[in-house]
Amino acid sequence: MDNLTHLLSGALIARATAPQPQEGVTLPLRRRVVLGMIAASLPDIDFIISFFSSYTYLLHHRGVTHSLLMLPLWSWLCALLCAKLWRHGPGWRAYFGVFAWGIGIHILGDWITSFGTMLLAPLSDHRFALATTFIIDLYLMGALLAGVVACLVWTHSRAPAVASLAVVAATIAFQGWQHQNAIALGEAHARATGFNDARVSALPRPLSPFNWMVVVEDDTRLVHAPLRLTTSEPMLAQLGIEFFDRLAAGYAPAATARWTAVDRFGPDPLAREAFAASEFEFFRWFAAHPALHRIDRKGESTCAWFEDLRFLTSGRDVMPFRYGLCRDGRGPWAAHELEAGKPVRVKR
Repeated sequence: MDNLTHLLSGALIARATAPQPQEGVTLPLRRRVVLGMIAASLPDIDFIISFFSSYTYLLHHRGVTHSLLMLPLWSWLCALLCAKLWRHGPGWRAYFGVFAWGIGIHILGDWITSFGTMLLAPLSDHRFALATTFIIDLYLMGALLAGVVACLVWTHSRAPAVASLAVVAATIAFQGWQHQNAIALGEAHARATGFNDARVSALPRPLSPFNWMVVVEDDTRLVHAPLRLTTSEPMLAQLGIEFFDRLAAGYAPAATARWTAVDRFGPDPLAREAFAASEFEFFRWFAAHPALHRIDRKGESTCAWFEDLRFLTSGRDVMPFRYGLCRDGRGPWAAHELEAGKPVRVKR
């Protein structure tokens, strides 16, 4: 999720879980809420690895800082630091819960997206993803913001925070229901087109819980379609804002949806060779729906480029995380990233 959503959720979970005040035992409410916001932002401190290389970021973002296994350690370390900063206040135990709740709600907020979160790092690098919610969800953000405003008005009650978080939970549950509906439409399309033994996925898309990209695939081919699970336009698309109009334009009800067929490797056997190479193991691990983007040949140099259709969004011009392998003649493959249409060698 975006950082503003994390900040708001951290403030509300800190307020909702605040115990009855006891002198010398509990934290001042303002301090608790501020620390809750900090805690809910802390896991994204791993953005600093992007300064080393995009490859390092791809491998380790949402890793140990987003791990449920590591959560107690991070909470304890932060609690100890706070206890030293406020030496005359409550001990570290009073801070531990604030950080555990804040870091935990951040992990939950990322788990519901489709990017993938390594919940069991460092013991496992498996990326868990519920894929119920788009990475920037204005409805969730609005519900959280309303809760924070209500908490500022009714400062002596935790009810606004609890109510806001309940609305958020109900919204995510509704999105999960729509996720299953989108998958059902993909399964129906697979049966109707004779796509046997297909895997069906549904990826949340912006503006509405009714907007999805459905992917039907096997090991060699994919078909995908941007679907709208209702006949009406999203509320945000009815505001007449060009940016929202562009994002909403590609989605259509299942009856009129346009399915796009993609050959995962294309007709050139070079693509299969490059994709299976050991130098490309990192991309095979990361990509949920890999597909050939293009093959470039210039003199003796050859590059096979792949993309992850998980990041294909209607109305968005730029596709992130395009990687490939390049070589000169029959020499060894070397991993590259496609940046602004130009190959940049991956720094490992």
